[in-house]
Amino acid sequence: MGTFLQGTQGVLIILIMIAVGYVLAERGWFDKKTSKMIAKLVTQIALPAYMISTITSDFSSKELIELLPNLRFPFFSMFILFAISFFAVKIFAVPRNHSGLFKSMFCNSNTVFIGLPVNMALFGEQSLPYVLVYYMANTTFFWTLGVYLIQTDGDCGAKINVKQTMGKIFSPPLLGFIAGVALVLMHIKLPNFIMSDFNYIGNLTIPLSMIFIGIAIHSAGLRKLRLGKDNIGILVGRFIAAPALMTLLVLPTPIPTLMKEVFILQSAMPVMTNAPVVSELYHADSDYAAVMVTETTLLSLIEIPILMAIF
Repeated sequence: MGTFLQGTQGVLIILIMIAVGYVLAERGWFDKKTSKMIAKLVTQIALPAYMISTITSDFSSKELIELLPNLRFPFFSMFILFAISFFAVKIFAVPRNHSGLFKSMFCNSNTVFIGLPVNMALFGEQSLPYVLVYYMANTTFFWTLGVYLIQTDGDCGAKINVKQTMGKIFSPPLLGFIAGVALVLMHIKLPNFIMSDFNYIGNLTIPLSMIFIGIAIHSAGLRKLRLGKDNIGILVGRFIAAPALMTLLVLPTPIPTLMKEVFILQSAMPVMTNAPVVSELYHADSDYAAVMVTETTLLSLIEIPILMAIF
């Protein structure tokens, strides 16, 4: 019961911040330009600073070196989910015009805007390196195979632009992570005033992420929510298949218990907020993607305390 209450309280922290974003959007404080600005501020400024500040402050070179081999767990999980998604398309009678988008959303998690703050609220800063390991695998998978799958639904043809893909994979958050790791491994200490700046700016990450999600939910519109077969298929993939598969992969291993919990929780996060943006870019079904981001985000607020109680 204590674990369930802990999970519930952690989700309530997140829910209140999301509600702030939703209510302010309802009152006209934010528009699409503001939403894009917040997303850029989080991903390109606040989150990289947060990575550098936390990694250099809380982790040793030995701890970081031991982390990297654990990338295999999220990678294995996503590739198996990718294989399962082909069967799910048939089982849930997914329309052909968004079957690629369905497969992409079935496999990938929202590891930053939801996953990071949820794990920080539930487990504290000691969970950060495990969150980042999952983030590295998830980001690589989405901006390669995930984007390719979405392109197959559009009218632009499916292809992978290596330069653009590498730019997306080596995004500012990942570069911040790499910079933090490099500083620790080389035993370099930045001046205190710079670290203080990184810390202050990095602290914007979680509240702005949650406000962004609230705005996104408002923009998608609660009236558009529905439970068709293809919607249920994504819910099954995100909230049942993904955490069950990750549980089977990590439970028999000797990795730390906290890493197991973080990986299971990260695997069960909602659909990536990038999915509607990429769908719009390649003329796929962006409305379907936006609805699934909203539905999975709202339902994750119910699922997370349940997972905490189970695991």
